[in-house]
Amino acid sequence: MKTAPQVLLVPVLALLACGGSANHGSPDGGSAGADAAAIAPDGATALHDGAAASRDGPSTLPEASTGSDGAVPPPGTAAFLSRSYQGRAYMLYVPASYKAGTPAPLVMMLHGCTQTMADFAAGTQMNTRADAAGFLVAYPDEPTSANSEQCFNWFLPGDQARGAGEPQLLAGIVGDVAGAFTVDAGRVFVAGLSSGAAMAVILGATYPDVFAAVGAHSGLEYEAATDETSALQAAQSGGPAPKTQGDAAFAAMGTYARAVPVIVFQGTADNTVNDVNGQQIVDQWTETDDRASASLGAGVATQGSAGGKSFTLTTYTDAKSGGVMLEYYLVSGLAHAWSGGSSAGTFTDPDGPDATSLMWQFFADNGK
Repeated sequence: MKTAPQVLLVPVLALLACGGSANHGSPDGGSAGADAAAIAPDGATALHDGAAASRDGPSTLPEASTGSDGAVPPPGTAAFLSRSYQGRAYMLYVPASYKAGTPAPLVMMLHGCTQTMADFAAGTQMNTRADAAGFLVAYPDEPTSANSEQCFNWFLPGDQARGAGEPQLLAGIVGDVAGAFTVDAGRVFVAGLSSGAAMAVILGATYPDVFAAVGAHSGLEYEAATDETSALQAAQSGGPAPKTQGDAAFAAMGTYARAVPVIVFQGTADNTVNDVNGQQIVDQWTETDDRASASLGAGVATQGSAGGKSFTLTTYTDAKSGGVMLEYYLVSGLAHAWSGGSSAGTFTDPDGPDATSLMWQFFADNGK
């Protein structure tokens, strides 16, 4: 039986959002109909007939970069492209099944501290899932010039709001991808690990018109911290009251407010991001989604096991739509690592429920 990854002591900035286990993980998707909406190069939603879709307010997404260097691959050919947007590198996986003109879902994957784009792809195996289901996968980089430990800056106020900082940049990458590929605007999703998960939560609150659903693995609630000191405290013992943060997330949505589906994974043996944070993400989004339009009741917990680890799955159903709005996997014995990941990448545990497959299934069920 494989053992859970050991906790790696790292510098304080890494502890702010990633720095957990040092186990190693490798690259690991339904297609849309022709009448699906697509994202225009400027990031705004448009219909294929060229008519602008209705929105609650103006788009602030930047226009697609003209300097992207990852060309569209020939039909029937899978490719892992190196591209850039406004000076920020990102990698884009294009499955062989992609066809220009046929809207494809897009999943944005945000790595944790000290990780790279290729490393995160290797550990999560999301590219393999994309091959099976036919979606695009974007992996934005967080260079040392932006954060010395390569952590997404989820704990800085300048990176927690719409129209500025990293949220604007990451939303802009969606527009950049859509400038070269046919992206289904109703099925753009974001997921992340640790610092990437905390930033994914921020994107769900600040760009709910762009991202249909959020996946957070070993992350933190919206605005769990506002500086390095409070970030470390939040990682170790949780952030502010989730109801307060839920209200703040709803306010951040502005005129784009909507109930956002969220799937959360957290390990009970995580010594980097305490497992209280998993429940706080759920509680924060329960408040946010209820404020937006949903009516979520108490969670229903079931016990399960997968990959040699037991887990508790708690689901929260919207009484109005009848659909599951929140899913929370609390995995026993999982450290700071991607559950069910590959040893070809860092911060993974091959044991436990397959977070990659479960996230994609949740996304596939929760397009806009």
